[in-house]
Amino acid sequence: MSYQKVIYDVQDRIATLTFNQPDIRNPVTGDMVDEIIDVLQRVQRDDSLSVLIVTGAGKAFSAGGDVKAMRARNNDPSVVPIHLRDWYRRGIQRVPLAMEDLDVPVIGAVNGAAIGAGCDMAMMCDLRIASSHAKFGETFLNLGIIPGDGGSWFLTRQIGYQQAAKLTFTGEVIDARQALALGMVLKVVEPEALLDEAMALAREIAAKPPQALRIAKRILKQSERMNLKDFLDVCASNQALAHRTADHKEAIEAFFEKREPTFTGN
Repeated sequence: MSYQKVIYDVQDRIATLTFNQPDIRNPVTGDMVDEIIDVLQRVQRDDSLSVLIVTGAGKAFSAGGDVKAMRARNNDPSVVPIHLRDWYRRGIQRVPLAMEDLDVPVIGAVNGAAIGAGCDMAMMCDLRIASSHAKFGETFLNLGIIPGDGGSWFLTRQIGYQQAAKLTFTGEVIDARQALALGMVLKVVEPEALLDEAMALAREIAAKPPQALRIAKRILKQSERMNLKDFLDVCASNQALAHRTADHKEAIEAFFEKREPTFTGN
């Protein structure tokens, strides 16, 4: 796919996805969704990649849904509820599914406003670093709608039910420091340091054994959905696989030889 609404870049084992409509604050549109899905599937298939960074171009991470398009749909009598339901299923809802399917860790570098669907896409990342200029808002109720992209599922898991409920019910927009206090982000840095911080964290993660890293991400996600007994079975099976990798052997030898290991992804 030739990308028009996003930028895709790879450095070493780190991929970067940048929402690239800065003049209109990177809204989540159908065309952008198609490109995001293509990037996520591309990263998942590429065993040479270990980390994905997601960020926005310009002053916004993403301002969320296209309000002008919402208005046009409201004035179109041919758009009936069943069509809208399918539009969500075949559109934006593919993003949380693809993000959940990713075995590589995802770092959100939130450079500015992350509002509505933009806030939800930030919450879909495994880790988030925010610029001091970032703002977050679960603002759907302000427009008389709900988080149709499944954002409530992610927000509740990040900050707990009560805090997620407050943000959802009030539609309040909070700044980066408030987001840090709630646990929505790991760290707040000055704007000029944001991508460097995200890249430093990505490099630290990408230095780990690639196969074991993907397994570790997968079982973290599975732990949220499984009872302990079934989860322990999953851990035993995946541990058996990890024990027979060349990278495990290299890590053990490097430990005894007191040197840095060299991992190959085998």
